Amino acid sequence: MPHLLRATLILALTARLGAADVPRPAPPPPMVWEAKLPQFEVADYTAAVEKLMAKIEAAAGRKIVPLAKHRVGLKIYAESGAGLATPIPLTQAVITALERRGYAPGEIFLVGLNQRRLAQTGYLPSLVTGHSPFDGHKVFVLESGRFYDPRWYFDSPLPSRFDPILMPQYRTTASADPDLDADRKSFLATPLFLDVDFWINLPVYTDHPALGVNGALVNATLWNASNTARFFGSPGTAPAAVAEMAAIPELRQTWGFTIVSLERWQFIGGPRFNSLYTLSEPSLWLSADPVLLDALMLDRINAARVKAGFKPVSEDIRLLEFAATLGLGSRKTTGVKLLPAD
Repeated sequence: MPHLLRATLILALTARLGAADVPRPAPPPPMVWEAKLPQFEVADYTAAVEKLMAKIEAAAGRKIVPLAKHRVGLKIYAESGAGLATPIPLTQAVITALERRGYAPGEIFLVGLNQRRLAQTGYLPSLVTGHSPFDGHKVFVLESGRFYDPRWYFDSPLPSRFDPILMPQYRTTASADPDLDADRKSFLATPLFLDVDFWINLPVYTDHPALGVNGALVNATLWNASNTARFFGSPGTAPAAVAEMAAIPELRQTWGFTIVSLERWQFIGGPRFNSLYTLSEPSLWLSADPVLLDALMLDRINAARVKAGFKPVSEDIRLLEFAATLGLGSRKTTGVKLLPAD
């Protein structure tokens, strides 16, 4: 049986958030560990990642070691283009930490969405040298269509369309299949939940006109499936789609944790990269709670917007509230302290 979840309009979703129609895993403890980065070099990231992974191993009471499938996936982010992608030194550091724990290079793969952006950001081999920083590791390009399974999809009443004027940075091809049911489906990237012991989310943070915050939850969902550009233009339907996709049990069960670098993040104009509105902090965060990470970064985004003379992100965008109600984590940041990895 295919796994099927429905996105609805905001009023309908609000009415049923209290119902038990979506399986709800127990939310992870609201912990975020932080390691400081002296510089943004591979050695700095390697030391920081090792400290952070040791912390989550201690909290979980078990070491990260290869399990039955002997594979780990890394969901990287490159959709803002060159200048605002998962830092390559961070990805290399995570790979090093996994290899120290028993995974062979060929057992660690990367997942990205768009081939052109992956090439622009250095994740695919250079046309000049034919090499990349990840030789020996497979990089799965989702838009190739080779990593979706017809039995696993997210169903939504929205058709395969988007507004090219409102969101010109997203390009998608409407389904040629006359079957309207097929036009409603967003197929999921099955390598991250069928073929791995677990996977690690490596997002980058920007603001987003339809979602408020583009980070851990969005990188794991709309940037991780087919036929999702239709959601990006609507603050009414995009938060519902992200929350329900992130609540799919199989995806949650293999989602180990999220690591995010604050080397560069954007507070307005996103998700398209604009260097005028980016900030940098020498910090690396790790958490098993994607909602709390997004909430903490939304606070930072709003503070930066106000300081620069812009309005905060609209409170009508309820992505984090929906995700918290579905048991994906905590959106309350009051009193939350970053736990030092040292």
